[in-house]
Amino acid sequence: MIAVAYPSYEFKIRQQGASQQIFDVVRKRWVALTPEEWVRQNMLQYLLQVMAYPSSWVAVEKSIVVNQQQRRCDILVYQHNQPWLIIECKAMDVPLHEQVLQQALQYNSTLAVPFLVITNGSYTYGWKLQPTVVALTAFPPYGK
Repeated sequence: MIAVAYPSYEFKIRQQGASQQIFDVVRKRWVALTPEEWVRQNMLQYLLQVMAYPSSWVAVEKSIVVNQQQRRCDILVYQHNQPWLIIECKAMDVPLHEQVLQQALQYNSTLAVPFLVITNGSYTYGWKLQPTVVALTAFPPYGK
């Protein structure tokens, strides 16, 4: 398991009709504030502030094709212009069962990244996939 200490951050949240929206600093737009989005936004702040991943190399809800179906990868980090890290986010009340890992692995069948992470905000698990599968205890440092 990866221990994640989320940084303090003042999220921009607004009421839009009957629902709330949160400002996504990577996509640079307001998005619906769902339980999964809350986890995704906290993870983004961890990557940007704590891990110092450059925001210009982070894609959120990146559209990809898997088995001839359009899918969206929650967070995709690039390094050297290549997909490098997939992060699949779930709401805090969603257990990180085998299905969540299988979803991320399906994305990886298209992207072929060396690192894969799944999180529900409370628990975070990661793996180094190349050359062999090894469980991570920390996020990989960017640029190394």
